[in-house]
Amino acid sequence: MGGKPDNNLLFSSFTILLLISFSAALSSPFELQTLLPRPLPSPPTLSWHDSELESSSLQETSQFDPVTSNTTLQVQLELHHVDALSSEDTPELLFDLRLQRDALRSETIYSLVSKAVAQNPPRAAGRRSGFSSSIISGLAQGSGEYFTRLGVGTPARNLYMVLDTGSDVVWVQCSPCKKCYSQSDPIFDPTKSRSFAGIPCGSALCRSLDASGCSRRRMCLYQVSYGDGSVTFGDFSTETLSFRRTSVGPVALGCGHDNEGLFVGAAGLLGLGRGRLSFPSQTASRFNRKFSYCLVDRSASSKPSSLIFGDAAIPRGALFTPLLTNPKLDTFYYVELLGISVGGTRVPKITPSLFTMDQEGNGGVIIDSGTSVTRLNQPAYIAMRDAFRVGARNLKRAPDFSLFDTCFDLSGQTTVKVPTVVLHFRGADVSLPATNYLIPVDSSGTFCLAFAGTMSGMTIIGNIQQQGFRVAYDLAGSRVGFAPRGCA
Repeated sequence: MGGKPDNNLLFSSFTILLLISFSAALSSPFELQTLLPRPLPSPPTLSWHDSELESSSLQETSQFDPVTSNTTLQVQLELHHVDALSSEDTPELLFDLRLQRDALRSETIYSLVSKAVAQNPPRAAGRRSGFSSSIISGLAQGSGEYFTRLGVGTPARNLYMVLDTGSDVVWVQCSPCKKCYSQSDPIFDPTKSRSFAGIPCGSALCRSLDASGCSRRRMCLYQVSYGDGSVTFGDFSTETLSFRRTSVGPVALGCGHDNEGLFVGAAGLLGLGRGRLSFPSQTASRFNRKFSYCLVDRSASSKPSSLIFGDAAIPRGALFTPLLTNPKLDTFYYVELLGISVGGTRVPKITPSLFTMDQEGNGGVIIDSGTSVTRLNQPAYIAMRDAFRVGARNLKRAPDFSLFDTCFDLSGQTTVKVPTVVLHFRGADVSLPATNYLIPVDSSGTFCLAFAGTMSGMTIIGNIQQQGFRVAYDLAGSRVGFAPRGCA
């Protein structure tokens, strides 16, 4: 015999189920991992010996034709942090300077992308507007942060060169100098190199520059200028570059006779961007458009970071995500970030739409070797930060520090448990070690969440979050890979 449902019984049952679900959520373990608090690293020391780099078997430029050669090479190089060029400074000062460079670097990237997007239609190949480019370079705008030692010319002159995935043009300081900044090695003299050659004004290489001009001898001139007023200007030329026992050439590079501004220490820059004039693009047939680096956490290891060119750069077991292309700018490495997990749970408010690049080239996510701190667009950062604070509620909070607004007092602690953080790229879930997102900021035991928010719609994955991974750039396959524990 049917009857009306007991509404009180239904309501009670629903309430009980809701309470059970809520209790289960509260009792479910928040995924944690161990952090061993270490102090700010001391300035690194340089360990290169030029005798190790020299070789009597270096090849002449004419034997290396990047267009016709079918032989692929592989080269491995040591990388060192730019702090090694300021070894007399205290860890606190070096960290402060790093944050200053970082702020300048990120703001310049945003400015560069904004200007490129505003250019409608995009700059056509071969169109020039005189010396008005604002190409970003690691030496000035926040520095490329990491540098290596390689040979320039024939016979090779060993020089420190900053490496930068956010730059395309390769350049070195050259004598005679109209104005040159101080560097660790003697200025490169092109007249003493058998392989140095100028580039004619009408050549395809000269037309590939964003800003080019002609000398009185009808030879190509280049200029790269920066938002802070720094500039490098000189002859656009070709030269041989030597990596230990391997020489590659001809490589188009700027021979800078007038270099002014915030440049320090290194002799020049090796651009590792995606543009036509970058080193990976120019040496495509030699290294198969493949390179990778592994950046060591200097607070935990004294071993050097490393850079590999060639097929050996792609590690087994790497997780790959496809590269995307900005229609207005070909330098940067864009990827698709789908979300972020904190404490083992996807942060609900961080959706793929927050990281989408639109048809005009606005927004999106880039991976950058020269930016230290990852910048998330503001809505994503606030959601991620708030989730982390909940998971770290048992840690003693500390005052904000510089751009960091989530800091903790870990003084006296030898081990702490912190929420896990996972970056979910398309096809690659990258689980970060605790040292890649909770970092020391002073010598008093203060540690801060190494992410920051930005009002720009663009997200930058910085090198602190990349530490310990072999980050592999497979331009031939249009993908970027991450291999954990890749510095071994």
